[in-house]
Parts: sequence; structure tokens; C-alpha cells
Amino acid sequence: QVQLVESGGGLVQAGGSLRLSCAFSGRTFSMSTMAWFRQAPGKEREFVAAIGWSGRSTDYADSVKGRFTISRDNAKNTVYLQMSSLKPEDTARYYCAAALARGGGLPVTEGWYPHWGQGTQVTVSS
Repeated sequence: QVQLVESGGGLVQAGGSLRLSCAFSGRTFSMSTMAWFRQAPGKEREFVAAIGWSGRSTDYADSVKGRFTISRDNAKNTVYLQMSSLKPEDTARYYCAAALARGGGLPVTEGWYPHWGQGTQVTVSS
């Protein structure tokens, strides 16, 4: 049974930084592709970043490239999202997602991910 628990959200001023964490409970973390998605009020959930099982492969939405960094610690069963230069449009609920690694590129659509956390709220004030 996989469980994901996000933490680290909060209120931050524009230009500030936050680091989100996602703790993975289960035995398959080191074999899993991990991702972050976000959903703003009134909008659909969207892809933010993904990281392969080894940490060597990453992918980002164009809107966060150069500002966000995804990383993982397989010894701690945790994935991180370091967010810098935050903008008001980054305000959303951020969700961690997991899927067993597969061949090919990192999946960026939520349908590929069977496991989800409850999310953590990030609010960026202008």
C-alpha cells in the first residue's frame, strides 16, 4: 500500500522560496517515478515536475523551468520540490504523485499516476 504525505506549503511573498516535501510509505519508492502537480482554484490540475527512479532524469513544466527544482532522496523515501522566485500565479494546492517506473520518458499526465497525496497549499502574495 502506497501512501504519500506532502508538507512544506504555506504563505510566502512574491519572489520568495519554499521547499515542499513528499514522504512515501511503501516498498517501491526506489522503483517509482515521482511527480508534482498543482491545482489552482477554478482550474484543472496541471503538471509541475517529475523525476525518474534514479534521480538522473527530470522534467518540468515550462512555467516553472529555471525556478523550481525537483529532487529525491531514496534513502529517506522522500521527494522534494524547491520553489524559488515564486509568483502569485504559483498559488495552488500542490500534489505529490507516484507511479512505478516504466520505459521511455517521464509521464506528465495525471492519468499515469495511480498514487496521490492529499496536497499542500501554497499561497504567494503580491
